[in-house]
Amino acid sequence: MVTERFNAFTVELPDESIRSCYSPTSIARQYFKSGEVITVEEFVSKSRSALNEASSQVEEVFGYVCSGAAASIANIECWCSALEPRAKLKIVQI
Repeated sequence: MVTERFNAFTVELPDESIRSCYSPTSIARQYFKSGEVITVEEFVSKSRSALNEASSQVEEVFGYVCSGAAASIANIECWCSALEPRAKLKIVQI
């Protein structure tokens, strides 16, 4: 069930820049832990899964998928495409 209207998770990229990622539900907490260090490849995969699941939760409650979750996936894929797949990033906050 969708219990929160906005959630974000924050990541630190290999160059130490910080990115904030939108999620329409808190489901990302089941995929990531604060302080976790993972590869870019794993981050993209887990983000897709989490945000697709979040969008499905929105659809169950409201009858339509979440375009914000789709946009967040696209943004993550865009900035991660410039990174080496095996490079490490850190989940700063979830």
